[in-house]
Amino acid sequence: MVNETIPEEQAAVPENADPGKPRKRPGRQKDPTRLHGHRVVTGPELRATFADAPGPEDHPGWFSRRLLHGIVLALLVGVIVAGAVGAWAVMNGVIRFPSTVASQAPAPLCPATVFDYAPNNKVNINVYNAAGRPGLAKSVADQLKARGYNVGGVDNSTTSYTGTAVVVSGSGGQAAAFNIQRNVAGTDYFQDQRTDASVDIILAPGFSALVPQELVDNTPGKLELSPRGPADCRQFEAAGDP
Repeated sequence: MVNETIPEEQAAVPENADPGKPRKRPGRQKDPTRLHGHRVVTGPELRATFADAPGPEDHPGWFSRRLLHGIVLALLVGVIVAGAVGAWAVMNGVIRFPSTVASQAPAPLCPATVFDYAPNNKVNINVYNAAGRPGLAKSVADQLKARGYNVGGVDNSTTSYTGTAVVVSGSGGQAAAFNIQRNVAGTDYFQDQRTDASVDIILAPGFSALVPQELVDNTPGKLELSPRGPADCRQFEAAGDP
């Protein structure tokens, strides 16, 4: 007995099919994400790839870190500016640091000795006119000679002092300076570095006249120091500039 069962492939052939044309067998459905063995990137995946990455400001604590960095930078700039200004001030003498030698030196002491009135003929004096009045130094020098003083130099000078007169000597001429102060009322004493016992008197704009000879106080006493402070008694420099 002959089996006349028709195979499934033939049963699916349409009636108008060309019997000479080979028939395609039905296969598996193609995967749209695969092409020739390679994976196909879909539109959503492509858009996700080119999407903007999150910026640093999206991270937690970003603002705090930026603020801290700004503060540190400002402090560094401030330190640099302060250092530059300080260096400029030191180089230009605006700020001065005492040296080790100066700090170890003993502080100068103004004379506090009680002096006797020395005889006029034992005093060697130089007279300088810083009052701006012509002939004043010679006039005062002549008066002092008449009182027995040994007058040396007589000349004009300048000074920023605005009182009566300035009396200047070294440490060896302090007694003689005390004598001159008794003859010229209202003077201030300064000490310089001279080694002899001579005395300078610098007549300032406030000078008017010598104390009358009969009224000169001959009692012992102390020097009248500069009113600017005890240390100034040793700070008189040349050219009559106390």
